[in-house]
Amino acid sequence: MKKFWLFVFGLIFLLTSHAVAQNKVVVIPLLSDSGDKIQTVTSAGRVWMDRNLGAFRVAQSEDDYQAYGWMYQWGRLADGHEMPHSPTTTTLSSGNVPGHGDFITTSLSPYDWRDEPNDDLWQGVSGTNNPCPAGFRLPTETEWETERASWSSNNSAGAFASPLKLVLAGNRDFSTGTVSQGGSYGWYWSSTVNGSYALILSFGGAHTIMGSSYRAFGLSVRCIKD
Repeated sequence: MKKFWLFVFGLIFLLTSHAVAQNKVVVIPLLSDSGDKIQTVTSAGRVWMDRNLGAFRVAQSEDDYQAYGWMYQWGRLADGHEMPHSPTTTTLSSGNVPGHGDFITTSLSPYDWRDEPNDDLWQGVSGTNNPCPAGFRLPTETEWETERASWSSNNSAGAFASPLKLVLAGNRDFSTGTVSQGGSYGWYWSSTVNGSYALILSFGGAHTIMGSSYRAFGLSVRCIKD
């Protein structure tokens, strides 16, 4: 009977720990001379977090699902919506903070989770809704382009071979909330906007480009040190 209760308590602990881990950014302290508290890597002359926001570990392959991390809508805080299977709602937000953790879907132009776009939400460490840890922020289009230029090949193999170990995490659809394309394509937000769109780093097995995306899409976030 004692062994049974130890098993039950252990199971409760594991489930509780998993739930907690799913509700915050995975940040592991470093024991380094620099005093940094976030695990980082240096690539193309810049310091980055070594994994996607929400990832459990540094990627061990291009399609390592434990390194996929969360899928953020452009400009939103880490409020729970970024978890791949969070509930959905079709009610657009009238403010910068929706006040809930639902993924906001839309079929109406300009395909934003807000009823009126706000270009300033992810601009720098002081951005209104910067989801990155203190001292980190979303990379700009130029910073992604500099990183891409350092790769050994202009595709997913080059993305993974980079010190950043970027992965094919897929996306969450802006109109349905469906998660798809994991293992096939990687899409990473930048802080740079283009009209009602936001610019992204996009790669697959054949090529890599900087493109534009509707802000209601759920895509990966990799933070750069300011």
